[in-house]
Amino acid sequence: MILSDTIKERRSKLKLSQADLAEMTRVSLATVKDIERGKGNPSIQTIEKLLDILGLEIVYRIRQTV
Repeated sequence: MILSDTIKERRSKLKLSQADLAEMTRVSLATVKDIERGKGNPSIQTIEKLLDILGLEIVYRIRQTV
């Protein structure tokens, strides 16, 4: 699943509007909308703020190829 879809789905499940999420994270509403549309290039700090409020976390996977 794409991160933008995950954020939108979780926000909806928690019954939060985009404006609610923006206010809670102190991120602009335009940024939240862009992230959910898969647009823009948000910083990792912005993504972490959103995921923290939504009760999600980033899992890094490193694949080694030889």
